[in-house]
Amino acid sequence: MKIFFVILFIVSNLLCLQAQSKDGFQIARLKYSGGGDWYNDPSAEVNLLKFVQANTNIKVKAEYKFVDIASDEIFSYPFLFITGHGNIVFSNEEVKRLRTYLENGGFLYIDDDYGLDKPIRREMKKVYPQNDFIEIPFSHKIFNIFYKFESGTPKTHEHDKKPPQSFGIFLGDRMVVFYTYESNPSDGWADPEVHNDPPEKREEALKFGTNIIIYALSR
Repeated sequence: MKIFFVILFIVSNLLCLQAQSKDGFQIARLKYSGGGDWYNDPSAEVNLLKFVQANTNIKVKAEYKFVDIASDEIFSYPFLFITGHGNIVFSNEEVKRLRTYLENGGFLYIDDDYGLDKPIRREMKKVYPQNDFIEIPFSHKIFNIFYKFESGTPKTHEHDKKPPQSFGIFLGDRMVVFYTYESNPSDGWADPEVHNDPPEKREEALKFGTNIIIYALSR
């Protein structure tokens, strides 16, 4: 019954989102400058959206879509996704645009695909100089809003063998940016042959991604 009301609430919110496509919820990959591979694993979002549609009542449009941060198109999507292995640079104008996007209800999910941590922290400090990334406690509802993650962020890939962590940037009580580090769930969303992750790891990553989407849509 609890799950039913959660999904009903989310679907109601979806109907109210001006940015929402009439064909269903869609994730937009953010194209950025600086030389990083913002485009890697294009199957990730498609597989996640298919999983969400199969396991919730959320209607989705399961296709890969990217938007340039310099384009007004970013304002057409309630959920932006950043990933990559290397450098990322925001211009002054892009900083202003991203800040406007977040302050008007947008949500940004960042997944460090290994090598993104230092540049993304530097660039997000341009967006919100007064706001630091805050580590998200295991008790936060993003870890239990639909699927239960009692130990917090799952570990999809080893990277530097550090514990997985999640961080957020908040505007008041609203988390507008969610950032996963030493975790890399989006690699688990990709087609099975891309990273050869075990089926149970892929399912865990897809469940965690579902939580992120439900949390973003229920704020």
